[in-house]
Amino acid sequence: MIPRLFIACTALLTGLNETRIQAANDAPPNIVVIFIDDMGYADISPFGATAYKTPNLTRMAKEGRIFSDFVVSSAVCSASRSALLTGCYHTRIGIRGALGPKSNIGLNPDETTLAELCRSRGYATAAFGKWHLGHHPKFLPNQHGFDEFYGIPYSNDMWPLHPAALAKRAKDPKATIPWPALPMIETTAAAGYQIKNRDIQPADQEQMTKQFTERAVSFIKRNAEKPFFVYLPHPMVHVPLYASDEFKGKSGAGLFGDVVMEVDWSVGQILDAVEDVGVERNTLVIFTSDNGPWLSYGTHAGRATPLREGKGTMFEGGYREPTIMWWKGKIPAGTECDQLCSTIDLVPTIAKLIGATLPDQRIDGKNILPLMTGQPNAKSPHEAFYCYYGGGQLQAVRNERFKLVFPHSYRTLKGHPGGIGGIPVGYKQTNEELSLFDLDQDVSETTNVIDAHPNVVKQLMAAAELARADLGDTLQKRKGSGTRPAGKLNDQDERLPLLWQ
Repeated sequence: MIPRLFIACTALLTGLNETRIQAANDAPPNIVVIFIDDMGYADISPFGATAYKTPNLTRMAKEGRIFSDFVVSSAVCSASRSALLTGCYHTRIGIRGALGPKSNIGLNPDETTLAELCRSRGYATAAFGKWHLGHHPKFLPNQHGFDEFYGIPYSNDMWPLHPAALAKRAKDPKATIPWPALPMIETTAAAGYQIKNRDIQPADQEQMTKQFTERAVSFIKRNAEKPFFVYLPHPMVHVPLYASDEFKGKSGAGLFGDVVMEVDWSVGQILDAVEDVGVERNTLVIFTSDNGPWLSYGTHAGRATPLREGKGTMFEGGYREPTIMWWKGKIPAGTECDQLCSTIDLVPTIAKLIGATLPDQRIDGKNILPLMTGQPNAKSPHEAFYCYYGGGQLQAVRNERFKLVFPHSYRTLKGHPGGIGGIPVGYKQTNEELSLFDLDQDVSETTNVIDAHPNVVKQLMAAAELARADLGDTLQKRKGSGTRPAGKLNDQDERLPLLWQ
């Protein structure tokens, strides 16, 4: 006979556990966004990679949901990051291209970021990795809602020790290298910024994925008793590629495979940390990338198969990203969403989840919670999505099925291989004609079906006109009425001290 005391204790523990689970279900969720740099659509196992394994991302997909038509605002670093954090097309808020150490602009303090929305609801907020939204003090993460930040101010190739820069100097010792030393920066909401390392070396880059992951894990464990938001924008797999000793040679598929496997390890560490502190049923983890692969780097770049082109273009390979979302008990395990959605949708969706009030200023994202949770018959909330690139060119407009591409010039390898060993080859410029692609039937954008769907063309042309009136279009030399300026550095503003070579 089982003792009554044992039965009573078991019932008590069961009740406490059920109470804890119910409390977790009722509380606003923790948020983790893992944002990879330059990852191709086919660079991880759940999206077709076979040359190496990504077991943690495979686990994340089996326990969560794949998004096979998840896009970014633009196929370039700063523009893409600004859109994710604000819920706006990058063109609306004046952030275009990739900001560098000579840039005197950044994310405008008047914009409301995802971190600020989370902080308004009592969340602890942190970012670890690559910022790239303005490197001067007035633009750094502590000015945009992050309690903690540790990372680099812009891309890891904006650096005098980039292999291409070293090759240039080897040929001509007097060659000018237009990059200062790359610093490692730490910021806090209370103390401002500190330069922790003024001159990052290759050995430091080898440790970045590991260090940023360890800091993110520490933050999760330190804040397990309160809601938290972690933004983990890894500098990898952007060139130059670096992996720690634990991953060098591990993939058997070259340095690129090693680097992806270390990123996969990082994902596993985050999932494990969330489970270790017992908040897996109250934590949303999102994995995606800022843009597609930098194809000119060849063996040091990823693949976007079966998509067309890569980074630097608004063909599908440039802005459609491998995306997985994980939230035990809320996101259906082992499922796929093929509806059009975007990083700009994260701000309004997360605001809805945590009960935050959206900013008064207009944003462009939509609530995609029905798609995330697999509600029956849930559809894309986007009647039209605008594909802007460069200095404000509207290069395409699409809906859930069709994509209308406007005439424009773009860079391409024209089928030739990229570079070897971290040294890129040059692109060629070519022109695209007015084209309509049926992405449901032709995701590779190979067949122009413009003559077969005149009504679709008419609808997308009308949507494009709305975009031009609102956001402008430099292809047509038009200014939009709904754009807002980036933040600007004024004469009296403090500048981040950089060590020019």
